[in-house]
Amino acid sequence: MANFNDIISKIDGYVWGIPLVVLIMACGLLLSVRCGFIQVHKLGKALKYMFSDEEGGKGEVSSFAALCTALSATVGTGNIVGVATALAAGGPGALFWMEIAAFFGMATKYAEGLLAVKYRVTDGNGQMLGGPFYYIENGMGKKWKWLAKLFALFGMLAGLLGIGTITQINGITSAINNFFDPDSAHTVSLFGGSYTYATIISGAVITLFVALIVIGGIKRIASVSEIIVPVMVVVYVLSCLIIIVCHAAEVPAAIASIVKGAFGLRPIAGGALGSAVILASMRNGVARGIFSNEAGLGSAPIAAAAARTNEPVRQGLVTMTGTFIDTIVVCTMTGLAIVMAGSCEKDGLEGVAITTDAFAFGLPVPSRAASFILMICLTFFAFTTILGWNYYSERCLSYLTGSKKAVTIVFRIVYVAAVFAGPYLTVEAVWNIADIFNGLMAIPNVIALIALSGVVTAETKSYIKRLKQKKVT
Repeated sequence: MANFNDIISKIDGYVWGIPLVVLIMACGLLLSVRCGFIQVHKLGKALKYMFSDEEGGKGEVSSFAALCTALSATVGTGNIVGVATALAAGGPGALFWMEIAAFFGMATKYAEGLLAVKYRVTDGNGQMLGGPFYYIENGMGKKWKWLAKLFALFGMLAGLLGIGTITQINGITSAINNFFDPDSAHTVSLFGGSYTYATIISGAVITLFVALIVIGGIKRIASVSEIIVPVMVVVYVLSCLIIIVCHAAEVPAAIASIVKGAFGLRPIAGGALGSAVILASMRNGVARGIFSNEAGLGSAPIAAAAARTNEPVRQGLVTMTGTFIDTIVVCTMTGLAIVMAGSCEKDGLEGVAITTDAFAFGLPVPSRAASFILMICLTFFAFTTILGWNYYSERCLSYLTGSKKAVTIVFRIVYVAAVFAGPYLTVEAVWNIADIFNGLMAIPNVIALIALSGVVTAETKSYIKRLKQKKVT
């Protein structure tokens, strides 16, 4: 297993090397400049559009439901475990690079949502289908269909073997186990290893609920997400705010630590300094930031395409708010809590245990209660992510094979099986596999976004002009 982990880690290092980091950041910067930094001057309008449906818009679900479906797939372990993992590997400075990636990622997400609606199609059942595979094929031209299929392949594998299943269930069962059996006192031998009853039981229960819900497709997933996501985001953000307020005196030092770490002014990893620190902070911050908010991955536009709207720009703005909520709000709260507690620098802690330690340190409640609050938040966040990514990966599969019911049923069974297997894989291998597929998935999507940036710019200018003329509201 050690050799396998080493191999996966090396592949992850190659995929998420400097070229991909530069490509994703450059794409966000390009779109930001060409759209006049729309993530700044139209953020208020975007937040307003979240809650107001467009009259006469065509689609399957409301814009808010489409956003919640996208958020259900993004607000998950990346916000709780991913931030902790990034800070542990890259130091406090990784949070700074997560924020920078998110700022430019908002423009990327905006373009994804816009293109998803502009190039979406309607299948024989009247369903609205869209996403990178359609804006690559219909926007860039048929000769680029191979790139669309490449995205669909990587997207399906990302959902099945990485971000959609294994990482999420692994995070859930780890949090539940840390609460009910932190010392692993009650174990049983299974699948060649020793696992606690808490891990086995929670994994089986979550798998059962996933199986019951994914059968209903996008409408059932959206209806569940509309209820769970807003409530849990509010609960989690309030918990983090309480930590920050209760330890307000430590916030300036935490921010200073984050900035110093981002520019190699403080040592990490046994005293490493300078460029090595900057690269470690940047790589881990950007990689985990992309894992969390999925800007550039091309997942959110698959959900955005189902929104009831006739205006691509309007849905692009709504889609953009997902990155703002996910990273600028939720991940920032998590990161500050961890840095203030110093949890990312404590020996013997990894994954969700880092964030649990921060909550126990910061919340003015017994550590047991703090651990319970985090466990509940992580469980619901990760559960909805599993649901959202089932929809994404199914759409990718449908693009590759056609909308064949038998193929879809088989895929759902395999997807549920991957959820079931997740708790029995190691944390390091799980996150590295997820990173690899995220990176491979991002490459064709970012290429398409850059190629179609002129379309995004033209649509944006047209909408803003009509907005000023009060032809749209």
